[in-house]
Amino acid sequence: MVCRLRWAALDEAARAAALARPVRGTANETREAVAAIIEAVQRDGDAALGELTVRFDGVTQERIEVDAAEFERAEAVIAPELRDAMAQAAARIAAFHRAGMVPAYAVETAPGVVCERVVRPVARVGLYVPAGSAPLPSTALMLGVPAGLAGCREVVLCTPPRADGSADPAVLVAARMTGVHRVFKLGGAQAIAAMGLGTSTVPGCDKLFGPGNAWVTEAKRQMAQRGTAIDMPAGPSEVMVIADAGADPAFVAADLLSQAEHGPDSQVILVSDDARLLDAVARALAAQLAALPRAAVAARALAKSRLIEVELLEQAFAIANAYAPEHLILALREPRRWLDRVEAAGSVFLGDHTPEALGDYCSGTNHVLPTDGAARACSGLSVASFQNFISVQSASRDGIAGIGGCAVILAEAEGLEAHANAVRLRLQQAGTGR
Repeated sequence: MVCRLRWAALDEAARAAALARPVRGTANETREAVAAIIEAVQRDGDAALGELTVRFDGVTQERIEVDAAEFERAEAVIAPELRDAMAQAAARIAAFHRAGMVPAYAVETAPGVVCERVVRPVARVGLYVPAGSAPLPSTALMLGVPAGLAGCREVVLCTPPRADGSADPAVLVAARMTGVHRVFKLGGAQAIAAMGLGTSTVPGCDKLFGPGNAWVTEAKRQMAQRGTAIDMPAGPSEVMVIADAGADPAFVAADLLSQAEHGPDSQVILVSDDARLLDAVARALAAQLAALPRAAVAARALAKSRLIEVELLEQAFAIANAYAPEHLILALREPRRWLDRVEAAGSVFLGDHTPEALGDYCSGTNHVLPTDGAARACSGLSVASFQNFISVQSASRDGIAGIGGCAVILAEAEGLEAHANAVRLRLQQAGTGR
């Protein structure tokens, strides 16, 4: 079911193959198909959105924007315990993200010279909440809460329609819970194109956010090339678990399956220095998989996944840093002692009682995270993702007199005489120039 490997027995090529992500379909075909969708939306606007929704979702819609009546119906049908759970999760997400907000600051770098950084929200943002194989109200919380904390002036959300043409009620309640009131029933690459380009119905946005399948990820990439900012590469889900001999095999198997059930293009990897644990996890995977409603989906993901045996845990961390997983679980006896060895990961989960699912839903951290190795240089979503940081400087007459000579020397060294002259004229007026 899952490929079992001994790291010491692999050469460099085999090791690279072991850590390769699953091929997300035919890249060229996906790229060309997404480009055609974007061009259609740019050319035909709302008409193209209607045609694409019929083609990909099998739904004909008279109105793609959720109206007040549909919001109210969603509030009426959602189970009270689900609403309460979402409210609790939203509060924890807000608490975590509020604590991490970066303040403005000012510093006098020289007498009479003040440099500042001010914080401004991105004015118009578009949020994408997938619903291809399952609705994800948690993603609406993960996107909507930090957007609200940032103070974005206009926030729109797209989520695919259900078979009856409605949006998932839980997604609508979650959106409204975070202050998002403009929701459009659009999915896939066409939703990304609509928010990036704008149509008669869907407002154009300055920055696009949210995870999705290979088509959504490719659409975000192409919109970024056209000048619309995006949060990060956030595609199919992945998890790596590093476990020692004391880990609970049932816990580890459950964590692997929790990501495998996302979709057939998900990937899960277990790395351990204990062969008996790997054997026990393999047995637990088979037993737990059989009981899952989404067993067929998870089984396809497991077929592309790995159980890797290493000689030392230090090797496991070298593997993890090379792979740069979206989620990294340290199922170790002293997980915090090993945390300093983690160099690249979207989010880390310490110990036996911190399943990745807590981060997906309600611990407070964000589950919109970089995938496909992007965690080497990208971070997960935060309030800062929805903000711009603008530098400001001011110099008094005495201030430029004190530091202007430095600027003149550097400008002359670079051969930029107009730069030097802009400073020199002010120095001469102040009676200090040459």
